[in-house]
Amino acid sequence: MLEIRHLKTLHALRETESLVDAADRLHLTQSALSHQFKELEDRLESQLFIRKTKPVRFTSAGLRLLKLADEVLPLMRAAERDLSRLVGGTAGRLHIAIECHSCFQWLMPTVDQFRDAWPEVELDLASGFSFAPLPALARGDLDLVVTADPVQLTGITYIPLFTYEAMLAISNQHPLAAKSYVEPHELSQEVQITYPVERERLDIFKHFLDPADVEPLHIRTSELTVMMMQLVASGRGVCCLPNWAIHEYSSKGYVTALKLGSKGLFSTLYAAIRTDMQDAPFMQDFLLTAKDTSFATLEGVSVAKDNHLGEKN
Repeated sequence: MLEIRHLKTLHALRETESLVDAADRLHLTQSALSHQFKELEDRLESQLFIRKTKPVRFTSAGLRLLKLADEVLPLMRAAERDLSRLVGGTAGRLHIAIECHSCFQWLMPTVDQFRDAWPEVELDLASGFSFAPLPALARGDLDLVVTADPVQLTGITYIPLFTYEAMLAISNQHPLAAKSYVEPHELSQEVQITYPVERERLDIFKHFLDPADVEPLHIRTSELTVMMMQLVASGRGVCCLPNWAIHEYSSKGYVTALKLGSKGLFSTLYAAIRTDMQDAPFMQDFLLTAKDTSFATLEGVSVAKDNHLGEKN
C-alpha cells in the first residue's frame, strides 16, 4: 500500500538528487532509505528511478508518484497547520532579521506562504546590515535571525537550513576566466566588491583571504546584488557570493563563476532562534517552509550535514 512516507522520500530524493543527502534530510540511514525504496518498488512491481545516475533520473512510475506528491504533500502541510491552530499556538510574533542580502530571493516566497497560513502571527522583516541582529535576538527584540556566522550565546539555538558553496564572480574577459578555480594570492591585485558588513562576517575574507594572509587591492561595497554583478560584468572588480546568487547571472552569460580553491569553499546557513520558541507551532512551520522553499528554488544548495538542533552555550 502506498503511504505518505513514500511520497516524502521520493520528494526528498528529487530535491537533493542524492540518496545520501535524501537520507540525511529525512533523518534516516542510507541503508534504511534504500530498503524503503526497494520495498515500495517490489510492492508496485515497477522501478522508480535509475540507480547510480546524477542527477537522479526517475522512471515513468517515479514521475507519476512525484506528481502525486506535489498534490498531496502541500495538502498534508495545510491540514497540519489547521490542527496546530485547533490545539492553540496560533498567535504570536515573528520578527526576522537577515544577515544575507541574497537570501531575500528564497525567503520572500517563504514569508508569503507564512502570512497566508498564520495570519494571527505578527510578522516583520529587516536587514541585519545596519545593526547586530544576534544580540538583539538574545535580548528578545528579534525572534529569528538568518545567519551563516553562529555566535555562542546562551539561550540561542542554531538550526541548519542548508549548505551552499561560496563562489567568485568575475567578468567574462578577466584573465582568470579560463580557470576553474582561483587561489588566494591571485586576488591580491583585485578590487573586492562586498556587501557593507564587517569583513569577519564575509566568507571571502574569513575562510579564504585572511587565512592565506592576502589583502585585496581595494574593497568596494554595495547593498544591491544586481549592482555588484553590473560592476563585475564591466570589469570594475570581483565579487564572492553564494552559488545560487551568482547562478542567476552566470547562467545567462553575464559573468563567469569560479570555485574558491581547488576543493571549493562551503558554508552553512542557519536560522538562529531563542530556545524557548523552538517548539512553537508557527516557528516549526516557518522553518520547515523555509527549508522546502530553499531546496525548491535555489541552485546548488545541499542538505546541511549537521542536522542537530543545538543550543550554543
